[in-house]
Amino acid sequence: MKTILVIHGPNLNWLGKRESAIYGRQTLEEINTLLQKFAKTSHLSLLFYQSNHEGDLIDYIQKQAEKSAGIIINPGALTHYSYALRDALGALHIPIVEVHLSNIYSRESFRHTSVTAAVCRGQISGFGKDSYLLGLQILEKLIQQEGKKK
Repeated sequence: MKTILVIHGPNLNWLGKRESAIYGRQTLEEINTLLQKFAKTSHLSLLFYQSNHEGDLIDYIQKQAEKSAGIIINPGALTHYSYALRDALGALHIPIVEVHLSNIYSRESFRHTSVTAAVCRGQISGFGKDSYLLGLQILEKLIQQEGKKK
């Protein structure tokens, strides 16, 4: 069974409480449960982690990445300025999919730049909780493709 890291950045622990018009009404726990249901049918194991602290996210990635087949990450606001997180992700040799609940390109101009997207295989944004599910589905396919190459 392949292990996938699902990493949630700053303020995502407040989903369901904050700006529901932008982020939806689902809580982080509900999103994780949705992903877990998909993972069971796909024979994937998910490890969930959320932190409001950049260094904690980087420490977790460095600790867990070697044991993982891929990463889904919503870096939250760190998307737009964390070169340290970008460097941590860029050092990995596993597929990474960046996801966002809202369409970051239709929001404030400072959100239009993702410094982390360039080190990810792709980015999915604007589909609410389904951004995570789509990210997991794509990541599953990427892992299968890489397994066939070996």
